[in-house]
Amino acid sequence: MNKLVIYDSQFGNTEKIAQAIGRSISAKVIQVASLNASDLKNIDQLVIGSPTQGGRATPAVQKFINDISPKTLVNTKVAVFDTRFREKDLNFALRLLVKTIGYAAPKMANILKSKGAKLIVSPEGFIVKNKEGPLASGELERAEKWLK
Repeated sequence: MNKLVIYDSQFGNTEKIAQAIGRSISAKVIQVASLNASDLKNIDQLVIGSPTQGGRATPAVQKFINDISPKTLVNTKVAVFDTRFREKDLNFALRLLVKTIGYAAPKMANILKSKGAKLIVSPEGFIVKNKEGPLASGELERAEKWLK
């Protein structure tokens, strides 16, 4: 089975999660900026990850997902994840904002499903402690187990 993990990362936290997932499922891991169109050929399982920025994926991940031809992912197994803050660690105003705008992973999943991809797990969020990290304790281990 050909597996691919595509990610974007601003401070390295999403990259760490992507690498952990890639190791656990024996997948090729590529940053979205380094992706070639040929990388998507003959893919059986695709994992896409992004930090949550303003309730969305990064512009590079959004462009990648939006530019995928609908026929490219028909029946492809897909999983999506984001990195995010834990809601309970936010102040009241930020919690309210997060409840309003949400996170990147569910939005990515909806677009991919509309293009014919088969979501194999619910969108997942991995927790970072601060804007620049580090990842919360146990998140790398959780990422390694997520798709097993």
